[in-house]
Amino acid sequence: MEQAKKDKLAEVALQIRRDIITEIHSAGAGHPGGSLGVADILAYLYFEEMNVDPKNPKDPDRDRFVMSKGHCAPALYAVLAEKGFFPREDLKGFRSIDSYLEGHPDMKKVPGVDMSTGSLGQGVCAAGGMALAGKLDKKNYRVYAILGDGEIEEGQVWEAAMFAPHYKLDNLTIFVDFNGLQIDGDITKVMNPTPIDKKFEAFGWNVELCDAHDFDSIEAAVQKAKSVKGQPTAIIAKSVKGKGVSFMENEASWHGSAPNDEQYKIAMKDLGVEIDG
Repeated sequence: MEQAKKDKLAEVALQIRRDIITEIHSAGAGHPGGSLGVADILAYLYFEEMNVDPKNPKDPDRDRFVMSKGHCAPALYAVLAEKGFFPREDLKGFRSIDSYLEGHPDMKKVPGVDMSTGSLGQGVCAAGGMALAGKLDKKNYRVYAILGDGEIEEGQVWEAAMFAPHYKLDNLTIFVDFNGLQIDGDITKVMNPTPIDKKFEAFGWNVELCDAHDFDSIEAAVQKAKSVKGQPTAIIAKSVKGKGVSFMENEASWHGSAPNDEQYKIAMKDLGVEIDG
């Protein structure tokens, strides 16, 4: 990837991270750890790869995206605002009773949201259905989804994992956000889902690995997925929970905690913004 393109995507990802922290601090609630960890993937998908149009969010020929781990709505809202689906200032209403930006994505209220999610495991099932619909309708759109590594402890994820290869859904690509942590701690101690790559391979998926914070690595995995015929692709994306904020990185305690005022200032400084007062 050209350096200028990588620099632009890095700027987008940085803004996404700033907006995530602002959303969660404003609400006094939310999930920063996993949201920060997927910012680079979202920046790549929405600003380099996916065919989406903020002026026509329901275009039947658009690519689809499902945030299967719906608690990472702050990241999805941030990239949608950056792309122009709705005004950035609306992000400060996150989780407010008067806002349409709920704690989990609502496809009926938020422009650009393709699937309402929250109950873990359901999003990837819906993504499989979207991909099958595309095949039946002879459409060329692609479907992308992000799952948490803790999320794949849910049984219905593996029903979807059987479904997609059975129907040869090569228009489906999922990212497993592999940061090794969930709300209760180390995923291998809660309910060990590893080796993740071998399990998806056993279910009939094409499997790619990538560094979730390296745009060349993300691009290589996505382009390989697009070249594979007759199989869905699972991209195991090695990530850092809380990426970009020093005291949140690799800390399970920041899975679902909001920063206080002092922590907000430190986080924003880590992300290149000085907060007065």
